[in-house]
Amino acid sequence: MARPRSDRHLVVTMVGDYLPMFEMAVPCEVFGIRRPEIQGWRYEHIVAAVRPRPIPAGNGLLVTPQAGIEALAEADTILVPGWNAPDRYVEPELVAALLAAHGRGVRLVSVCTGAFALAATGLLDGRRATTHWMHAEELAARHPRIRVDPTVLYVDEGSILTSAGTAAGIDLCLHLVRQDMGAEAANTVARRMVVPPHRDGGQAQFVQTPVPPGAEDDTLGPVLTWMAEHLDEGLTVDDLAARAQVSPRTFARRFVEVTGTTPIQWLLTQRVLRARALLETTDLPVERIAHECGFSTGAGLRAHFQRVVGASPVTYRRTFRADLAS
Repeated sequence: MARPRSDRHLVVTMVGDYLPMFEMAVPCEVFGIRRPEIQGWRYEHIVAAVRPRPIPAGNGLLVTPQAGIEALAEADTILVPGWNAPDRYVEPELVAALLAAHGRGVRLVSVCTGAFALAATGLLDGRRATTHWMHAEELAARHPRIRVDPTVLYVDEGSILTSAGTAAGIDLCLHLVRQDMGAEAANTVARRMVVPPHRDGGQAQFVQTPVPPGAEDDTLGPVLTWMAEHLDEGLTVDDLAARAQVSPRTFARRFVEVTGTTPIQWLLTQRVLRARALLETTDLPVERIAHECGFSTGAGLRAHFQRVVGASPVTYRRTFRADLAS
């Protein structure tokens, strides 16, 4: 659901020594660029550190943050990218600032090993969280009260969100935009970044065959594109397998290997995402939107929409229309 909107939403990316550049660059790209093409874009973004001095990054680079730890007092969202400080040490003043921010209702987010910084506060204890699968065992060993899930792209626990490494940070940042501003805004950002607009948080971090041996062997790619263009049709695994020119069993197995989810679940997720965009950008009645998105009835759309989004289509439309008008 949408978060309360104000004249601005300040995202502070909090960095430490030996920070990984890609993980830091992701929030800079998503939140730090002016986007006049998106109505009501309110994000402002700064990079901060406990002490604003040049910080060593990979490949001999130095990063100079714009602000010190005092920036956290003004933040609406605090994002911690990879936390590669020696021995994962987190300064006591940063722990205190994160705890204070959480107490004010600030949203805390980590990408990759940034989960170690959030874990140092104790706020992840008793919660489900993730990090890059290579570091999941370390996180669980250091913080045994965290329910570490190394298999997913990101975990949304409401006011605290964690993601896996590298590209999963893009998925989580787009998820935040989708929460705050709706599916159409997130899709617009994704198009500008030339990345997929939506990968569900529960999707696997890695797949058995992430890169096909060659274009001639990638029978699934064209089928995925075709599925996204025909969400309003009654698609079955048998039909899709025939289009891919493989058996239904082979198609279903290959689909899970490549996407981390089943064909039916992928379709349901994409249909709900399409419904969100139509609810935000059109006045079509719910029954018509259900038909446009491939649900046989409005009741079917309502059930799946409530499960995925956590709100009814009518409530979602009312919330986002009110946000965009503010």
